[in-house]
Amino acid sequence: MDAKITETIDCKGLSCPMPMMKLAKAMKGLNSNDVLEMLGTDPGTKSDLPRWCEKGGHTVLEATELDGGVFRFVIQKK
Repeated sequence: MDAKITETIDCKGLSCPMPMMKLAKAMKGLNSNDVLEMLGTDPGTKSDLPRWCEKGGHTVLEATELDGGVFRFVIQKK
């Protein structure tokens, strides 16, 4: 992935709906085409985040599961 990450938010240990609330707040502070990295452990985020991005017109550039049950999402703001 070549996109330069503008901001990273750590949502590890948080459960629904906190990761999505933190994501929404962080995205509001970004400019168009900025890239946000989100790290989390809530399995619900795997389905919630792509749907939220699709509704808002944002692009999920990467969705991977790291060691220790940590999910990493890289999102480009529309």
